This record gives sequence, structure tokens and C-alpha cells, in this order.
Amino acid sequence: MARNDDKSKGFHQPFARLGGLRDALPSTKPELRPEDFPTTPPDQGPERVTVRRESGKGGEDFTVVEGLGLPAAELQSWLQAIQRGLACSGTVEGERLRLRGDHRFSLPDLLLRRGVKRVVQG
Repeated sequence: MARNDDKSKGFHQPFARLGGLRDALPSTKPELRPEDFPTTPPDQGPERVTVRRESGKGGEDFTVVEGLGLPAAELQSWLQAIQRGLACSGTVEGERLRLRGDHRFSLPDLLLRRGVKRVVQG
């Protein structure tokens, strides 16, 4: 019985045909848009913001941003910009932002570039 050893057609590689679609997938790298995070921060912005880590169910880590003092519509736009900048998901809960993952060390730089005067980790 003859054996089919032609591996170029993906006989033994069930996902070989999907290799060409890899470039069409969305990127998981952070996207720092100049309009979201300008190099010179705006003059007005929140005075003091607290960034802390919380644990959720099952040991999931969340980063919480409190003290922005912004209206709900502006909180949503800040959340979307931070999500793009950190490549993570998040929600607005009342007056605080809740981001999935531990971003305590990369988030303060993004907040300062958005106009926050002081970032406190607590």
C-alpha cells in the first residue's frame, strides 16, 4: 500500500491551510494614537488619580482607576483610549475604570500623557 508523504499539501498538518490567514488577524499590540496620548499633556485634567490592583473571582487581576471626576461620556472615551493603549478590556463602574489585568506599572505613563497631574498607587 502506497503512503502519501507529500507534506506540502498539508496532509499531516491539519492547520497548514490556515497559515495564510494569520496576517488578517487583529493585532494584540498596544496602539498609541497621538489624539489619545499626546506627547505634551493638556493643561486641564484630573488633579489626582489612584491606581490599584484588585482580585476578582477565580484570582483574576483587575486594575482600578479612581478619582478621575469626569462625566460618564468622558469616562467612556478615556476607557476606550486606555484600552487601545494597553491592549486590554475594561468597564466603567460608577466613577471608576476597571481594566482586566495588572497594569499598575504601564498605566501611570498613559494617564500622565492624558493630562492627569498626579498618579498615586494604592
